[in-house]
Amino acid sequence: MAAAVLQGDEDLLTGRCRGLVVLAAVLAGCGNGDSLENFGGATMGSTYSIKYVRHAGQVDAARVRSEVEGILAEIERQMSTYRSDSDIERFNALPANTCQRMPAPVLELVRVGEQLSEQSEGSYDLTVEPLLNLWGFGPQGREEKVPSAAALAEVLQRVGHQHLRIDGEQLCKDAAVEVDFNSIAAGYAVDTIAARLDAMGIHDYLAEATGELKAKGKKPDGSPWRIALEAPRDDQQVAERIINVDGYGVSTSGDYRNYFLQDGRRYSHTFDARSGAPVLHDLASVTVTHPSALMADGLSTLLLILGPERAWAYAEKHDIGAFFVIRADTGFVIRTSKAFDRLSGAKN
Repeated sequence: MAAAVLQGDEDLLTGRCRGLVVLAAVLAGCGNGDSLENFGGATMGSTYSIKYVRHAGQVDAARVRSEVEGILAEIERQMSTYRSDSDIERFNALPANTCQRMPAPVLELVRVGEQLSEQSEGSYDLTVEPLLNLWGFGPQGREEKVPSAAALAEVLQRVGHQHLRIDGEQLCKDAAVEVDFNSIAAGYAVDTIAARLDAMGIHDYLAEATGELKAKGKKPDGSPWRIALEAPRDDQQVAERIINVDGYGVSTSGDYRNYFLQDGRRYSHTFDARSGAPVLHDLASVTVTHPSALMADGLSTLLLILGPERAWAYAEKHDIGAFFVIRADTGFVIRTSKAFDRLSGAKN
């Protein structure tokens, strides 16, 4: 993380990933034994960071770090698509009409994926890994290019949540589908870490993994955790809006960092599972606020797939806090849902 010293005794810590910037005052303490603990490291092909207020007599900081790193290691063993020995990759390697016993968290995320798939009429789907690989974005992708119609048609035979079935503790498939949890695993990790911190008596924290985050309580000086929503630019960080967060997960999905150009057209890593192709619309990024970081993570991807009009209607229908950045001829247009305005205190 990068730190820039401001006037006085405050630093600006920026955690840049998928459109969110964390603004946190670094204070040694407030004269009452409180201090801001801060640690992080590598996870899920990216990074994580934890900031929390340690009050006098609370659990040792080394134990907190050990607990967090244990959670992240277990999630990677279960859900990573970049490890051939993970539970989900062993399942992905199985042929059609087979089953594999799975840990409860994997089955939980499959159920969440099914819910989001049904609510988006199949646009959102966890079984898009073959498509990601075909277009060059996945863990087995070879070259970023537009595939042939024949190759796309073949891969689409192996895409679709309807091919998955949960049977007790087993996950089964009737086609050679491959599951990719990248759109919800980090949010799940953040929720799991937050629950563990609460269980250890830590109630003032900001937990972040690969850009998905959740904040609760206050900083040592009593001020709120502040999150800057970043403009969709790949050349520099520009904050579009700063919000206070307490008890909510925050996730941003965008098409402006992971993409390729071919014949003058932009192809992003966000796919509509029905067509098998990257989305082609003017919605550049979506930030979602939700009590569950898992749901914020999944919903930000779902809304990005739907595009500006369908996503807006979905957010309003389901009372979702959403911050939309839409491309226009003159630059970018910002649109916010009513639920987002209530949370951020903005006026309609």
